[in-house]
Amino acid sequence: MTFYQFSKTVVNSILRPLYRIEVRGIENFPKSGGVLLCTNHISNLDPPVVGITCPRPVSFMAKEELFRVPILKSILPNVKAFPVKRGMSDRGALRKGLSLLKEGEVLGLFPEGTRSKTGKVGKGLAGAGFFALRSDAEIIPCAIIGPYKPFKKLKVVYGKPIDFTGLKKEKISVEDATEIIMGEIKKIIDTHQD
Repeated sequence: MTFYQFSKTVVNSILRPLYRIEVRGIENFPKSGGVLLCTNHISNLDPPVVGITCPRPVSFMAKEELFRVPILKSILPNVKAFPVKRGMSDRGALRKGLSLLKEGEVLGLFPEGTRSKTGKVGKGLAGAGFFALRSDAEIIPCAIIGPYKPFKKLKVVYGKPIDFTGLKKEKISVEDATEIIMGEIKKIIDTHQD
């Protein structure tokens, strides 16, 4: 058992019963090939929650500062996270992300770049659009819905892949591509909110 699988088992046994996590749309998730997984961001617990509910291992971009925290700096690389400098175009992180997608891996992104204080979906950063347009990966929108309150239900909903084939031909901007992804995440939230 790898460290990733071990961590997933441990975290799953704690978080799933605590937040009564319900997963929907898992059948939409591609079984193989590169996947760009884009999720809304409402809590620090979002990465582990997505990690335990996703059927395949996910590599997350995480803010560089986290890799300076003593315990985290040894854990993060072992759970497939890699650093990204915020507030600037981090070419190294972009190259790493594209390379993962090319190798048929799952790249997890929170396009808003930071947690939403209100719980509402904010504006996405251009990174999501960049990966969507520059790779052949399937783009899967995902929404985390509900409060992180013990024993209240938390939903993780995986949407259908977003088809960017026609949009790539139209040469849309990375900003517009990100907006389309964020729009799909909002639609999932609107549809699955009880």
